[in-house]
Amino acid sequence: MLKLIRYFRPFAFLVLSIVALLLIQALCDLTLPDYMSKIVNTGIQQGGIENAAPRVIRQGEWDRVMLFMGDNDRTLAKKSYSLLDRSKLDPAEYEARVRDYPALKDTPVYERDTDDAGALAALNGSMGTAIILVDRIEGASPKELMLFMQGMQGGAVMPQGDDIPQIEDADDVFALLASLPEETLDAIRTRIEEGMKNLGETMIVPAASGYIRDEYRAIGLDADAIQSDFILGTGAVMLLISLAGAATSVSVSFLAARIAAGFGRDVRRDLFARVVRFSSNEIDRFSTASLITRTTNDIQQIQLLLVMFLRIVFYSPILGVGGSIKAIGLGGHVAWIIAAAVGVILLFFGILFALVMPRFRLIQKLVDRLNLVLRQSLEGMPVIRAFNMQKAEEAKFDTENRHYLKTSLFVNRTMALMMPVLMLVMNGVSLLIVWLGAHAISDGTMQVGNMMALIQYAMLIIMSFLMISMVAIMMPRASVAANRIAEVLRTQPGIRDPKAPRRLPKQDATLEFRDVTFWYPGADEPVLRDISFTARPGETTAIVGSTGSGKSTVVNLIPRFYDVTEGQILIGGVDIRDVTQHELRGRIGYIPQKAVLFSGTIKSNLRYANGEATDEELEKASGIAQAAEFIERMPERYESNVAQGGANVSGGQKQRLSIARAVVKKPQIYIFDDSFSALDFTTDARLRKALRSVTLGSTVLIVAQRIGTVMNAEQIIVLEEGRIAGIGRHKELLKTCEVYRELAESQLPREELEA
Repeated sequence: MLKLIRYFRPFAFLVLSIVALLLIQALCDLTLPDYMSKIVNTGIQQGGIENAAPRVIRQGEWDRVMLFMGDNDRTLAKKSYSLLDRSKLDPAEYEARVRDYPALKDTPVYERDTDDAGALAALNGSMGTAIILVDRIEGASPKELMLFMQGMQGGAVMPQGDDIPQIEDADDVFALLASLPEETLDAIRTRIEEGMKNLGETMIVPAASGYIRDEYRAIGLDADAIQSDFILGTGAVMLLISLAGAATSVSVSFLAARIAAGFGRDVRRDLFARVVRFSSNEIDRFSTASLITRTTNDIQQIQLLLVMFLRIVFYSPILGVGGSIKAIGLGGHVAWIIAAAVGVILLFFGILFALVMPRFRLIQKLVDRLNLVLRQSLEGMPVIRAFNMQKAEEAKFDTENRHYLKTSLFVNRTMALMMPVLMLVMNGVSLLIVWLGAHAISDGTMQVGNMMALIQYAMLIIMSFLMISMVAIMMPRASVAANRIAEVLRTQPGIRDPKAPRRLPKQDATLEFRDVTFWYPGADEPVLRDISFTARPGETTAIVGSTGSGKSTVVNLIPRFYDVTEGQILIGGVDIRDVTQHELRGRIGYIPQKAVLFSGTIKSNLRYANGEATDEELEKASGIAQAAEFIERMPERYESNVAQGGANVSGGQKQRLSIARAVVKKPQIYIFDDSFSALDFTTDARLRKALRSVTLGSTVLIVAQRIGTVMNAEQIIVLEEGRIAGIGRHKELLKTCEVYRELAESQLPREELEA
């Protein structure tokens, strides 16, 4: 993937936007368990009480709570609360306060007038501890109260010489404590604080919440409404956070799809642009089937990965790290469970990928093989049917298909283990957290909501690894695909334009082969050896020879489909390697051995050579190529549809349309590579006669198997095993070239040859 990183530059802003949105989404997802914990802990267990420092408290209870607070804590409490008393309020304000706090008619109350987080944190510790003690004393039986006071005396925090009076109720305890010296009260506070150390700071508010709810009811507040308001308010915040997370998720998916589609478009464009600049050598090296697979299937694999990658790879680490921090904060003593689960998952993934990675590389090669066999079968279907070889081709395809199936099954079965293992780990982690959390709740060191939130954070952490594993599953195959694409993009065309190109002469179309030798890449011997001849404008040069003698290779060197290995090819005295390919091919009208038509109309195929050709020029070229006759018989004439590859026209019609297309171009050099083979003798003769009218000033090369096609050529070149066996006119070669004579006599009677 790194080899294709440059294709992300146009999408840098969108990628940054995705990162920002994923950060927001991760924060939303990490915040939700906290709010769920608040609903359970504060909303349900604590009745909506968020702080151990009550919002309002009666004066009598205030005095009792103050007994168990030190000087500094009492000072902070007095700064944070205001006394509401009838004597200190004007009548209107008093009436308003009575409506808020009905108990104010009977007793003064203290109202907290600060929401400062630092002050509340300090008050929650000191005031909460005092409230818990007051609540326990007020709810204790006389016997328990007596034992409490005796315990204080036995612990040497109260004078042992004084007898403790009979304790009947909590009022007696508070009265006794209020009468003690400050030093004694300090000792009692110290003893109480030591006894409550095991409670933990997080459990102070829950322990004090029952007392505070009872106090609110005594003052006349609706405790149930406080609880409902807290739950509904927190739920509303959770709903908003969920909506925000959903909105960011949709936005990220949209942007990721846009980036992946744009990436695929750009890579596919550059890949196709590189392939069309390849010479036949590079195309043969990669194979057509492989290039198609790389342009389609391989890019699709990367696009699928990109959508997942952009959606998950930035998101999962944030989720995993954030979830770990949150989990440690909620229950550090059980965080080792999550660490152990992560270790098991990483070990499992390491083994899994070591097994499947080599198979992913093999799968792409097998896809190439399947495409190759399928392409060959489809293109050769008439031959396959003619020789009744359908079963053999089916067996060949089945062999490749089974190889692909076997490899795919191994990969899929191996990867199928991932989900069960992850679910086992997730369920095991949940079970351990519940087991340890239950003990912590029983010991008073954890709340139920915290345990539930811890389970959710553990699931988020494991899910983040699961999501990364999903990307990791796709990564090997996409990585192989990226390497295959990069290999094509990295390959430089073997035939390139010169840095300082020359121009071909405008009028001189003389074509010269000068000591040309050519080897196909990897061949054991040259296909052409020391080929030298000159084809002049206004003349027809024919190239004949037996099959495999190198006729088509000669003409393929002229448009630089291949470059000569040794020697030179010159046009107008200029080496064709010294000019641009565009200018060179602009001078040539090439009619290949296998006529190629493109899907569209007859008109679009003829204008392929010259997009500005008029209808009259198209009709004239069609008449010269002897194609006008069958075109006029078609219902829509030149607007008639042509199927892909010209499948809806005959071989002879395809050849004539290809010739007409070259005539429309009006080139200086015509190359007919066995382009008359599908024509009958009459049509062949008429066509060659008509061609003379448009090729008078052009250089014409004809590659042919039929002697009748080349008998009237001004120059005939006879090839045998890549060498020139003879050059001359027809009658001259009959006398001087044995190869030509044998070829001619095998096709025509001696009378016709010598006529």
